[in-house]
Amino acid sequence: MSVSRPTRVEIDLAALRHNFQEIQSTVGANCDVLAVVKANAYGHGVSGVAPVLADAGASLFGVALVEEGVELRSLGIEQPIVILGSVFPGQEDDVLEHRLTPVLYDLTCARLLDSAARDVGRTVDYHLKVDTGMGRLGFRVERLDQVLPVLKKMKNLNMTGLMSHLAVADEPERPLTGLQYEAFARVVEKVETFGFTPRYRHIANSAGIYSRKLTGCNLVRPGISLYGGLTGGPFASQFTQKPVMRFVSQIAQLKEIPPGEGVSYGHRFVTSRHSRVAAIPVGYADGYNRLLTNCGDVLIHGRRVPVAGTVCMDWILVDVTDLPEVQVGDQVTLLGRDGDAIITAEEWADKVGSITYEVFCNISKRVPRVFVD
Repeated sequence: MSVSRPTRVEIDLAALRHNFQEIQSTVGANCDVLAVVKANAYGHGVSGVAPVLADAGASLFGVALVEEGVELRSLGIEQPIVILGSVFPGQEDDVLEHRLTPVLYDLTCARLLDSAARDVGRTVDYHLKVDTGMGRLGFRVERLDQVLPVLKKMKNLNMTGLMSHLAVADEPERPLTGLQYEAFARVVEKVETFGFTPRYRHIANSAGIYSRKLTGCNLVRPGISLYGGLTGGPFASQFTQKPVMRFVSQIAQLKEIPPGEGVSYGHRFVTSRHSRVAAIPVGYADGYNRLLTNCGDVLIHGRRVPVAGTVCMDWILVDVTDLPEVQVGDQVTLLGRDGDAIITAEEWADKVGSITYEVFCNISKRVPRVFVD
């Protein structure tokens, strides 16, 4: 192996298995799990994550792009792969070659896939998406009487799933989620009256799994909860999720700086005492958000130390004056646990005005993922 800089992301595969098993236990043996691994498994590294989830019992996988589905097949994943986003014109051959399952919410796409499958004497499985209140993708409920007869005539398409998406499941007190479930139940009934028999009926994302009973559904689509990032509301008390990602680096330089001197771009931090500052080889190009300037913390020897000054593209500086024992080469934890101390993705998200999903996904691909078990 070539030697690289010490900045890396460690992915805890045991924690990943634990989170999957918690989900499966919650939904029960009669409900299958579609593991969402889009966006490089939410930044965790799909090459290491997907095979572990397959071995753990994931019945299906979900990605956003046809290209992501092709990558999963190259990793040896044999389970059905559902393209939760779009199949764009010209991608029909990839869908057929790699046995991908598109989500259909547009008749133009359906016609292209039906034609491509007919040309090679094949049938394409698909999941029909209906908009019950998200207002994003999906056929509107009132259009189904016109849409379903058209789909019924497409003999080279086979509806194996019926789905919708929850808009506010992470706010359980809001009534919309209940209304969406009621609308989805009516959709299931309507689809079946037109002669379709989809094997899977699904609407619940991670928050939906833990916010209410999954009435009428036999498949769930966990994403963020697989990676230990489902936060807020009642979720923390409902299941024992474990963080999967740990983002670490090392001290590259230590410098003594007298009082009254500025540090980093813009001198947004000025020393108020004789200070000892450590330079860490990580920056916003790696996903360490620039908004953590002067408000982020890192862990060294299990203790918190503050970011000093502006986060740079490739470097941050931290004030280690109160840790005189630190040395060049000491490990620095940017995200995750060191001893009894922990910096969570939720903490990062709160400081930069974002969500845990974005924290994970923004960790750059130039940071190596190291899978540990």
